[in-house]
Amino acid sequence: MIKSMTGFGASRIETDKMTLGIEIKTLNSKFLDTIARLPSVFSSKEIEVKKMLSEKLTRGKIVMSFSYASNQSVSELKVNKEVVMKNYQILKGTADALSANDADIFRLVMTMPDAYTQSSDEDALGEIWKEVRQVIAQAIDACDEFRIQEGQALSKEFEGYIFQIGSLLEKTAARDPERLAHIRQKLHKQVEDFVNHESFDANRFEQELVYYIEKLDISEEKVRLKHHLEYFIETLHSADSNGKKLGFIAQEIGREINTIGSKANDGEIQKLVVEMKEELEKIKEQVLNIV
Repeated sequence: MIKSMTGFGASRIETDKMTLGIEIKTLNSKFLDTIARLPSVFSSKEIEVKKMLSEKLTRGKIVMSFSYASNQSVSELKVNKEVVMKNYQILKGTADALSANDADIFRLVMTMPDAYTQSSDEDALGEIWKEVRQVIAQAIDACDEFRIQEGQALSKEFEGYIFQIGSLLEKTAARDPERLAHIRQKLHKQVEDFVNHESFDANRFEQELVYYIEKLDISEEKVRLKHHLEYFIETLHSADSNGKKLGFIAQEIGREINTIGSKANDGEIQKLVVEMKEELEKIKEQVLNIV
């Protein structure tokens, strides 16, 4: 079963505590690239969220967006008395030394950085996080299901491409005897010319003839190509989605097709090879979208 790297999943809840919406989008990427945009109140959970995403979605560019509004306070705002007093004394002393008006010093101090501290109610935050985590898990599951459905559609396309290459391979195999007969005819003509030549070397000719025949033989390539096509389908329907493995098999398929084309020395087989390459290019393009 293959999965597409393109996916989308969303989940949303509204309770007396909060309104929460999670959206997850995934796109093609050679490696795992996770972006999780969390509200500041949950910033400490970023590593945990990224782990959840990577465990289920495994590969691709993953972007998670977070829409959160709390209906209850989980933090408490406090005045940082030590900082406020220190800043006030400094400014008051400066104003007294300059005989300046100090009426607005307190208001100014209360607007300075670090005048307040914000402490979280860890128990309340922990309870909210349990619900948030469930919503994230639901969005991940939805995205994964989307990927599976996209993968099923891609799987059918791959089967069609592989079937077409297999059909073209059968036509190549059917054409091969005629190709060999044509080659034999050409060789027979050349042999007559060589034998009648005064500098004819029988041993040398035999060696070159064997080399020439082996160079044109595509029997092994046909067998290997058939095996690679079968292996591609087998991998396509295995338990795990493995786009990289399918990519490697596609490379091997391409290698055998190219070798058949270079050794065939036959116009009809060359046309079949071109058609095989067209189908293979479709596979190579689509396999980049497999997890």
